[in-house]
Amino acid sequence: MSEVIIKTGKENMDVKMIHRFLSEDSYWAKGISYTLVDHSLAHSFCAGAFIDDQQVGFGRVITDYCTFGWFADFFVLPEFRGIGVSKKILSHILEQPWSKRLRRKMLGTNDAHGLYRQFQFTDLAKPFNILEVHNPNAHLQHQQE
Repeated sequence: MSEVIIKTGKENMDVKMIHRFLSEDSYWAKGISYTLVDHSLAHSFCAGAFIDDQQVGFGRVITDYCTFGWFADFFVLPEFRGIGVSKKILSHILEQPWSKRLRRKMLGTNDAHGLYRQFQFTDLAKPFNILEVHNPNAHLQHQQE
């Protein structure tokens, strides 16, 4: 297998492939519209993993580049899992100078705790301090915006 290359910037991402995975295969964004995916990438730091010019993985960080970053939409296509693709994406993002200075990095996951713990993500230090407005189907309710 060829080398995994990391590219950044929405302009380098295969938005159609990302949309297909998120809308059809992810547990967190099933049914999301192409427009919402396209807009979300435009307002995030995007990183993609490529093998032989084919995008095989993706992740993005919603950030102010100074103090906070929310890691979102990380995935690797099933046929490329288990070869370190996600670790390469995360390592690349975490090595960015702006990422190193963030005071807080957060994410949510149902099934990849072991992966993220390898990159110093831990359970909330003070979960009683964190509040949320949880609307997991907002992407379905606001398709036309």
